[in-house]
Amino acid sequence: MPSIRTEDGVDLHYIEAGEGTPLIFAHEFAGDARSWEPQIRFFSRRYRCIAFHARGYPPSSVPSSPKSYSQDRATDDIAAVIKGLNLAPAHVVGLSMGAFATLHLGLRHPHLARSLTAAGVGYGAAPGKRAQFQAELDASVAQLRAEGMQAFAHTYAHGPTRLVFEEKDPRGFAEFEAQMGEHSAEGSALTMLGVQRERPSLFELEAQFRQLKLPTFIIAGDEDDPTLEPALYLKRTITSSALLVMPKCGHTMNLEDPDAFNRALLDFITAVDSGAWRDRIPASMSGGIIAAKR
Repeated sequence: MPSIRTEDGVDLHYIEAGEGTPLIFAHEFAGDARSWEPQIRFFSRRYRCIAFHARGYPPSSVPSSPKSYSQDRATDDIAAVIKGLNLAPAHVVGLSMGAFATLHLGLRHPHLARSLTAAGVGYGAAPGKRAQFQAELDASVAQLRAEGMQAFAHTYAHGPTRLVFEEKDPRGFAEFEAQMGEHSAEGSALTMLGVQRERPSLFELEAQFRQLKLPTFIIAGDEDDPTLEPALYLKRTITSSALLVMPKCGHTMNLEDPDAFNRALLDFITAVDSGAWRDRIPASMSGGIIAAKR
């Protein structure tokens, strides 16, 4: 498996398929590059697709220093892949943890992106939820270090936002859980503590999001409760964005309903590449119900 080395000496291994306009996939905490297989098989027919294992996820490097894990590091790792493979500007697609990094890429390195897709984004970001999120992360890290990766994967995979995945696709869910159980326990713990626990709330970045002009696609599952309020907030804040809420989907909508996810993402990317993606009409945000306020 080929790799890119970051400025701080971390090797990021990636998988690649297809030719054409570049399309980068950044995975969630519970996944890895393999989590994007349904998308790579579909999009590699017409795009150059790259999915990489984040730092802390073998075969990528698992740094032992907590300082090697942060939201900025996760964001810069996407940038390192794009620059290392000379892909700019690329369509960037992220799920959950990868979606946070995708949005931050748009804020910090907009020249590297052609478009942004942020799916399942917002855990711990809603007002009043940060303390609860951090407390649950601390408890998860303690369990992970005490019981090991496989036991933790079973608990984590059966969280409330993933139950619908197991209900509708037991076979796919079993594969998802098994792959999570293969991750590095210490890499996962350090990722939780450094990337997820300490990242800024999306609601603290309102001024920056209002300046974001890259075409942005926000996707949420209607049974992924922690992301619904943040998804609406992002739609109302980023004027170049659109919002899709996928029915009967939880946190892993790209695996739960890959056909609907792929078709929606293809429509978005096609609109961007054809020059048909436009910012929201200002009058539609005037606050009026029947007539636009002047």
